Parts: sequence; structure tokens; C-alpha cells
Amino acid sequence: MTAAAQPIRTARPTPPRAAQMPEVRVRWRMSPEARALSAVTATIVVFGLAALFSASAFVATQEGHDGAYYLLRQGAGVVAGVVVFALAAKTDAERWEKWAWPLMGLALLLMVITVLPFTESIAPRIHGSRRFLRGSSMQPSELAKLAVVIWTAMLVIKKGPAMRRLTKGVLPALVVVGLLTIVALLEPDLSAGVYFMLLMAVVMFAGGARIGHFVALGIIGAPLLWHRMEKLQYVLLRMTSFFDPGSATHEVSYQLRQSLIAVGSGQLFGRGFGQGHQQYGFLPFPFSDFIGSNVGEEWGFVGIAAIIAAFAVYGTLGMRIARRARTPFLSLVAIGLTFTVVSTAFIHLGVVIGLLPTTGLTLPFVSYGRSNLLLSLLSTGILVNIGSVRERVGSSVPTDPLSVVA
Repeated sequence: MTAAAQPIRTARPTPPRAAQMPEVRVRWRMSPEARALSAVTATIVVFGLAALFSASAFVATQEGHDGAYYLLRQGAGVVAGVVVFALAAKTDAERWEKWAWPLMGLALLLMVITVLPFTESIAPRIHGSRRFLRGSSMQPSELAKLAVVIWTAMLVIKKGPAMRRLTKGVLPALVVVGLLTIVALLEPDLSAGVYFMLLMAVVMFAGGARIGHFVALGIIGAPLLWHRMEKLQYVLLRMTSFFDPGSATHEVSYQLRQSLIAVGSGQLFGRGFGQGHQQYGFLPFPFSDFIGSNVGEEWGFVGIAAIIAAFAVYGTLGMRIARRARTPFLSLVAIGLTFTVVSTAFIHLGVVIGLLPTTGLTLPFVSYGRSNLLLSLLSTGILVNIGSVRERVGSSVPTDPLSVVA
């Protein structure tokens, strides 16, 4: 065959490179409420570090540590909490519905470990109760609060209309959360046990359960609760000091009276940062259970009002996120987590100004305690994800970061 008779071969077009194909990825875009919630949380955390340093420096020195000892430990908790917050904010909150049972099981297991007779080496008795693991570094009841909210929300969605029935809806939840409450009473930690039941009731009521069922159960459970209170002497002492702070000289009454002195001496604008007197050995636990007293003394009425306003904004944003949640499950979770953070803050502030009996609840994001700090930031991260929108982002050929644009 001659060269002229040979077939003409045409070059095939080369397929486009994989790098030239449009790249599609998924990201979470925060709503204005989620952004504002992050900003409010960051503001409270920063203020909390300052308040903690002022309230703990003298105590740390008395214990033989550096003045910034508690501040540095809390700062490490903040770093870990920011990581947890970021992971939760970028994780689809719908996954928590599948993790509800494992989370509840883990919380119950850790709570049980605190009361077993052969675990005192890892769950020592501190101030008359066993509420912590590994010294005072982990408090399982904080994880249990998150577990109650998520597990109850999962149950409400699973039960559906049956949640309005006592035997099909309320009682199954009461059995599981009741186990957590019983363990909390054995520690003993009465406030945590009551709070578990309150969280369950809030989430279930938001999910459609009848309020009459909770009223009936409350009437039935009141005598049992009172019987348990009679056996816990510290609870009766706290109740006595609440109704008549000046009638007794025991430690609980002393703590409340010193808190009232601190808040009263702050007057309108406070003594000034670092100028408080009560943390110099007069007020027990000035950097944890009663850090609100330090805020009142050094920042005055304005400082406490600002804290109240900050948590009120937090609650408003959380409820707006709940109203616009992607699914009913996420709406219930948002309601429960928002209630947990805000109600804990308001109870703490109510205690330090004498409006409520002493409960031992800390001020979220402010009080010393890395367990509460981590769980509060985790809860906020979940709220941020619930308030975010998942969107697909497509991009053309990636640009060379070393290239120079004329």
C-alpha cells in the first residue's frame, strides 16, 4: 500500500484533567443568630477569665500555688472547649439522635462509678459527697445534663403522639432519667437529681406532653423528695439559712451572709476590678459556687445586670434557633440546651443575691470548673450547628497560591 493510500489518523481529544473538574464541597453557613450566639459566648468567656483571676488569686497563693494557678487551668479548659465547640459547630447535629442511647449509657456508667464502694480511689469524697472522677477534674453530672436533653428529645420524636399518654410516653422516660436521679441522690447531689427531672420535663412539655402528668408526678414525688431531704442534713441547713440567714452560725448560713455582704458592698458600680475583699478568705468558694458574689462586689449592680442581660440574649438567640431548626428533633435539642445554660446561670445569680436557696450550681462560662466549661461550649457548638445552613459550594480549577495576579 502506497503512502497516499494509507488512512489518515486524527488525534483524539485528551480528556480533561481531574483537577479541572468543578470541585463540590459541603460547608455550614451560620445564620445571624448563630453568629451572635458565638459572639455573646466569647464575650462571657473572656469576662469569666478576668473574674476568675480576681476571685482565685488569693486562694491560689494561700494554697501554695502561683496567683494565676486557677486562671491557667481554666485557660487550658477554654482552649479544649474552643476545639470542642468548633467540632460540634461543624458536625451535623442530626447525628446526636443516633448517639442518644450511647451518650445516656456513658453518662449513667460514669455516674454509677462515683458511688461504687470500691472506686473511691478515682472518685474521692470531696466536701462530703462523691461527685467527681480523677480528683476533681471530671464531673459526670455535667455530661448527664447533655445526655438527658438529647435522649429525651430522641424519645419524644420516636414516641410521637403517644407522648401525650402517661404509660406510653412519660413513664418510660421517667424510668431512665429516674436512674440518673437516684444515682445523683446517692452521691449525694440533690440539686443535680432535681435538675435532671426538670430538664426531662421541659423537653417533653415542648414536645407535646401534658402538663397535668408532670403535676401529678410532682405531687406523688414531693413526699419522697422531702423524705430524702430529711436524711441530708446539709439540705436542711441550706433551707434554714435561706429563710433566715442570720439565725444560725453554721457554714452554709455564713456563706450566704458573706455573699450578701459582697453584693451589697458593690453598690452601683462596684469596688473595681481586683479590689474585692470577700475573696480574701471571707467567702468560701469565691471562684466557683459563688463567683457571682465577686462580680457583684467588684462590678456592682451594673456588672450583675450585664451578666443577666448577656444570658438573656443567649436565651433569646437559642430560642430563635430552636424555632427555625431544620427538624423537630433539633428544635427540642435547642430548647433543652438553651434552657440548661440560661437556667443554670439565673439560678446561680439568684443564689448569690439570696433569692434562692444555695444549690452549688456554677455560673456557666465564668465559674471555675472545666467539666462545666467544656459541656457549656459543647452545647453552644451544637446550637450553632442547629442555627447553620448546610450548603454545597462549587469551585472551578483551583488557583495556584504561588501565582501572581497582575
